[in-house]
Amino acid sequence: MNRPFPGVSALGDISHHFWQLRGVSKSMNIDLSAAMADGRLRDTDYAAMVTACRACPNNQGCMAWLGCQQQIAQAPPPGCVNGEVLTRLKP
Repeated sequence: MNRPFPGVSALGDISHHFWQLRGVSKSMNIDLSAAMADGRLRDTDYAAMVTACRACPNNQGCMAWLGCQQQIAQAPPPGCVNGEVLTRLKP
């Protein structure tokens, strides 16, 4: 199959990665909606986070990390493409 943009892999399912990002943020005690409401996160940055998640090669590792969370996580999953932003937003 020829890809329309050589060297660019297909993005993952938007719904899956939207909820995966929400799950990671919730595991870190981060409310992304509140962060947008109080101006700590712009809507365009939130959209960029979902897109970055969709392109991340560590989807399986992230899902395994989510499955192991039993307490509030102090850091995002290892290799998280949104790790820097999530760490900044952590209360």
